[in-house]
Amino acid sequence: MASALPLTRRHSLALTVGAAVPAWGQDTALPPVLRCYPAGPIYDYRWRLLNLALARGFEGLPPGLEMVDGGAYSQARALRELEQGQLDVVAFGTNAEREQHLRPVRIDLLRGLVGMRLLLIRRQNQARLARMDPSAMRRELRLGLNTDWADLPIMRANGFQVVTAKGYDNLFAMLAAGRFDAFPRGLNEAEMELERFGARFPDLVIEPTKALYFSFPIFFWVHPRRVELAERIEAGLKAALADGSFKALFDSHHEREIRFMAQHPREVVLLRSDALPPGYVEPDTSWWWPRRLPTSR
Repeated sequence: MASALPLTRRHSLALTVGAAVPAWGQDTALPPVLRCYPAGPIYDYRWRLLNLALARGFEGLPPGLEMVDGGAYSQARALRELEQGQLDVVAFGTNAEREQHLRPVRIDLLRGLVGMRLLLIRRQNQARLARMDPSAMRRELRLGLNTDWADLPIMRANGFQVVTAKGYDNLFAMLAAGRFDAFPRGLNEAEMELERFGARFPDLVIEPTKALYFSFPIFFWVHPRRVELAERIEAGLKAALADGSFKALFDSHHEREIRFMAQHPREVVLLRSDALPPGYVEPDTSWWWPRRLPTSR
């Protein structure tokens, strides 16, 4: 058994909410605070959404949230901690291993947005990438990804060359050093990361003509035996979808990304994903994706 989890960040996520729907009894088996992973600016929306869902899935005072910083350790370790009961909820993409060992709440938290991948590149490669068609991208482009990330097998299955690394910050340094050509980042991640790493790596830019898209749902995950917790989260998310508060929270947190997609049209290369669970229903991407953008395969 791993040692007790170091909870390095505590967030206050109070939201104004209406009456709980449906009216669950208070679950005395659940702790007053749920330990969650990961934390950090990129992930704040996910935990505000969980807070909203819990407020609608519990009668009375819902559990609070306490989170581990996103850079504290790897996704693989976080999933082990969840299996061992040292974490209560994680928010990750799906893959076959996670589907086998954990219990997902099958509502995509980001409505497909994380599957829209912009390409961080070195400025001097901009003209070269702009000339590439999808076939050339697969043949010539070297992508950089973390060895733990669930999108790694998706990129490989779609014929891309991939250079892998441990850690997160390392990938920005490797891109700047020319170890690979492009770092695919979610639409909700790319600009924020450039702001964070831009001073350190001033040659990095977002490639302006291309994007990749594949179905990549982000779910809340719990231990497989915590059925009631999963059911309450699911009921709360469905209630928030029904009353519009889910979309309102999404819109308020992703205003910049929605505006970016509208103002910066680019060719979107559609990729297949073999990691989707049976019966998966595509979310309503019209929340953020103007469908007039050209697509190719």
